[in-house]
Amino acid sequence: MSTATARHPVALNYAAASDVVVTPDASRVQLALEGSRGTVGVSGRVKDPTLFRDALAAAFGVLSSDLRYRGRDRTAYLAYLMKQGKRASAQIWEAQKAFLDSALEGDEKKDAVLDPVLTVDPDQVSLEVFSRDESAYARLAFDNSLFDNREAAHGSTFLDVPADLPARLDRLRAYAPVTLEAHVAPSAKAAPPASGEPRAPRNVDVPHAWLRGFLQVQSAATLPATTCSIAPIDLYNLLFALRTRRAKKAPRALRFELVPGAAPRLVLEPWEQVLECHGGPYQGHAPAVVRTFGRNRLTALARLLPHAKSVHVQLLGPGLPVFWVIDLGVATLTLGLTGWTESGWSSAAAFDALMPRDVPEPLAEKLRQRLRADGPLTFDVLAKDAGAPKDQVRAALQLECLRGRVLFDVARGAYRPRELMPTPVDEAALRYGNEREARAHRLLGDGGPGAGEVKLTQVHDLVGEGTRIQGEVVDREAVRSFFPSFTLDLEGRVKDAGCGCPHFRRSGMREGPCEHMLALRLAYARRRTEEEALRQTPEGRKLIRAETRSYVRRDPATGLEQVYRVSLDGKVVVLAWGPRLGDSRHQRLWFDSDTEARTAYFNRLEKLTADGYIDAASTLV
Repeated sequence: MSTATARHPVALNYAAASDVVVTPDASRVQLALEGSRGTVGVSGRVKDPTLFRDALAAAFGVLSSDLRYRGRDRTAYLAYLMKQGKRASAQIWEAQKAFLDSALEGDEKKDAVLDPVLTVDPDQVSLEVFSRDESAYARLAFDNSLFDNREAAHGSTFLDVPADLPARLDRLRAYAPVTLEAHVAPSAKAAPPASGEPRAPRNVDVPHAWLRGFLQVQSAATLPATTCSIAPIDLYNLLFALRTRRAKKAPRALRFELVPGAAPRLVLEPWEQVLECHGGPYQGHAPAVVRTFGRNRLTALARLLPHAKSVHVQLLGPGLPVFWVIDLGVATLTLGLTGWTESGWSSAAAFDALMPRDVPEPLAEKLRQRLRADGPLTFDVLAKDAGAPKDQVRAALQLECLRGRVLFDVARGAYRPRELMPTPVDEAALRYGNEREARAHRLLGDGGPGAGEVKLTQVHDLVGEGTRIQGEVVDREAVRSFFPSFTLDLEGRVKDAGCGCPHFRRSGMREGPCEHMLALRLAYARRRTEEEALRQTPEGRKLIRAETRSYVRRDPATGLEQVYRVSLDGKVVVLAWGPRLGDSRHQRLWFDSDTEARTAYFNRLEKLTADGYIDAASTLV
């Protein structure tokens, strides 16, 4: 079986269905929990029913969201053409194939995702959901102070969410007492199932691709991040701007402009609409400009605006998830958004950076047992008592997150024990998204015998368009070389791709990129990471022969942004500067040697920094 179709079987056994019972005098929220994990549950009277209702509605909204593009259904029109005697075309055959696939796999697709995960800890009860399009993760945590007469049995299990449960939650009213009952077995006061019979066990085959994305977001949460704070009114302004305007052309990014000591700015592309924030000054040590994509997914937070106390944003870097932490007082919602709504094959490079390497197994088990005994604990506490270097401790915790046995609480900056599955997830099965990705890593030398060789032959920076990447891949198993190429646009999407391998010549990009394109994409991402580390040292700067950097500065009086672009290409330094939405001026400088050009190039960058320009390299994908 191919890696793309591999699935993780999960047996779900619910004694009853989740329901909301509303009477004129009181309301009761009955959440049915999966029964194979033993005694797990929580009950109590909710002090703030409105917050409780809106927070659950927002979490379930993330669970049901699916923003993937769907083409227009032309089945009826194509059937009409066939009745008129039109000959079969490629569109007709594709429509027939899609219909058969939908008819034969409909039952399987319904159970393609996991139910939400409910975890009861000594200090809180939390609910984790992951969207159907694998682009949004949410963790909703209720503090103990939200409940009166709280009774709890600690542990983790799955939660039953019928299709009509969110609509039933909307019936809760603040003037009537609301009670939460989340148990494995229904209580004596609980209403019987609508069918009048116990629910039959259900088997779910979760695709490894979905499970991989779910754990990938949690693993990314453990990485160091750039953090800024904005006020709830800033989030309202952002959502209002997104609701009233629609971008018809790229780029469609949400850009963060962070200057130490100044309030963060949010910039909406392509209109360059600037939103000044009011959540306090940015506390970082260095200025930064970070672009994020998939901003329409933030509409899931709209219902929480009346309850929000503060909003914190954690930016990990290009292609990696972004975490929005909404402080609701006695509750917290953490929304993790992947780099793009439809990550596609670009996510392979991001996930490659999340895989820990050379982790001692005893250290990972030791940390997990410590969390089970004393959790939640911060990284500093765990590293102090682990007796191992901090990089190994971080890698071990990251590995446990990928196995589903440890959770990083972004809101509190602490690790928590949480068993996603009754048995740990095999991270080796989730290492690669599909067989082509596994072969791409083999070509890079990560997959054992049969390794190939991947060379980046040309990397062209296309002003206003993206980056053109060309390379050579030596495939020793095929006993030949291939020359893949593609362009990464300003939103990280691929266009103008090409390769001479049989896979691409047969189907192009319709079935996804070939292993040679994936290998080239991974090689490019790794080289970018190495170059960013090397260029911080004098020795590393001597190795740079060609590079392009962008610097930006916004005039506080006029609000206009100036962009300064500096390129080094051998003995030539190219300069371009001007307003972002306007004509630029250009200058080309020739030097007698590479060393002189390199010296002039870095002197120019240092002068721009001294003049208040911000290095916008993090905006590149």
